[in-house]
Amino acid sequence: MRRLILIGDGGHAKVVRDVALSEHRYELTAVLDDRYEEAGPGTDGLLRGPVKLARHMLREDDGMDVFVAIGSNTIRRKVAEALQAAPERFALLIHPRAVVSTEARLAPGTVVMPGAVINAGASIGAHGIVNTCAIVEHDCVVGSYAHLSPGSALAGGVTVYEGAHVGIGAAVIQGLSIGAWSLLGAGAVAVRDIPGRCTAVGVPAVVIKGRND
Repeated sequence: MRRLILIGDGGHAKVVRDVALSEHRYELTAVLDDRYEEAGPGTDGLLRGPVKLARHMLREDDGMDVFVAIGSNTIRRKVAEALQAAPERFALLIHPRAVVSTEARLAPGTVVMPGAVINAGASIGAHGIVNTCAIVEHDCVVGSYAHLSPGSALAGGVTVYEGAHVGIGAAVIQGLSIGAWSLLGAGAVAVRDIPGRCTAVGVPAVVIKGRND
């Protein structure tokens, strides 16, 4: 059994931890977060410490992988890139109660939460979040660092570009795209393409402002 470092110790990390343990492929070794200034054991016996420890731990132990369990797409990218680890050292975590087609492709660093469905021909990029009960229909392409929130739904052939966030309960009709680093708000329905670096809300979704993060 390989060992796993979890980076992040917030609400999203709690759910990721459950997914990792449910797979029975990893022994959780450490939870690293910059709220911890020094390394030491937590009350659960796991090592706690700052994020900078991860690079040293990965260098010293070939049997150890890492997962960046941070909900913010921008911060998750920053931390993942700073680790300078080979792609295969980032864990791919899939809850046993998720449904993932054998013809779907998922990149390292991604988590698939319980109840999520990823159908044939779909592709999920690195360090993505397919959250609880999200639906990714056939032939969708989801870029790296994107987040599909709980209960969101992508119809067939949708493209969600890098870093985009599809909010809770939002839907995108077939063949459309959500631009890089854009936010489709909670409950919104996209009936036309959403450009990059903007926020779109409502039914049908309309762009209300740009985004610089």
